[in-house]
Amino acid sequence: MRAPDFWQRRGLGAALLAPLGWLYGASVAFKASHAKHFDPRLPVICVGNLTAGGSGKTPIAITIAELLRARGHQPYFLTRGYGGSERGPALATRGHSAAVMGDEALLLARAAPTIVSRDRAAGARLAKDKGATILVMDDGHQNFSVAKSLSLVVVDAETGFGNGYQIPAGPLREPVAQGLARADAVIFVGDGSPDLGEYKGPVLRAHLQAEGESIKGKTVFAFAGIGRPEKFLASLQESGAHLTGSCFFPDHHPYTEDELIQLRAVAGEAMLVTTQKDFVRLTPAQREGIRMLKVAAVFDDAAVMERLLDSIAGKA
Repeated sequence: MRAPDFWQRRGLGAALLAPLGWLYGASVAFKASHAKHFDPRLPVICVGNLTAGGSGKTPIAITIAELLRARGHQPYFLTRGYGGSERGPALATRGHSAAVMGDEALLLARAAPTIVSRDRAAGARLAKDKGATILVMDDGHQNFSVAKSLSLVVVDAETGFGNGYQIPAGPLREPVAQGLARADAVIFVGDGSPDLGEYKGPVLRAHLQAEGESIKGKTVFAFAGIGRPEKFLASLQESGAHLTGSCFFPDHHPYTEDELIQLRAVAGEAMLVTTQKDFVRLTPAQREGIRMLKVAAVFDDAAVMERLLDSIAGKA
């Protein structure tokens, strides 16, 4: 479902739900202090966030895996497989469906071997057995079952922490100070500088760059089912496409044949374009005539990230 509008502002509705949010944050603190951490005997990099919804974690995780591979490592992604039915541990492949593995897992699997597991410890064991030399957890800052070597908190620099309340009153999974106390570094994605309070650790910045040569100058109609579709539209415009219209669906939306028929009818002569995460949710037959806009996370100062990686793993 789409995030409620009041998550971006303070008002009566958010205030009434705030006590439930405090309980939500307290439950995370309880888990953090009582969890037993499994040590996989491998470096573990967690790419997480403090809010529900899209912050840019997956592109950041993919870029980190590429940096690790360039340094001689065999990275494996470890993910819960949100939106899929597979409990794992299981290796996700491009031949799987999003209904089974989840769309984020399929997107990750295009970049590096990916293990889907609700039990992160079991997933870490499987990754090690298959030859992983380092694990990259996509999400999991609020999961304490696996010992982490490096915890990175990704923040959407434009929306920050919303209204500052916790779920369901706001987008936060836990209080900002509580979550940042476990962070080894913060990564702002995009432009903007959300307030990090008393956090004193490294702050990096990355931008999502669209690889849009195939649609440059083309007339397109956009559709997406992601947390912040506005970022997708901005990337389309930056790529030089001529946008005639758009249609948004809830995050992780499974598309039906009727919906795609309607989208094609509305688009008319315009090219249908969607995100990478939406594209992997489509069946091979549904993808016919639809383009995906590829985006990559690029660090403003990659050397800082490389030093962080070297601090836990060095070169293989």
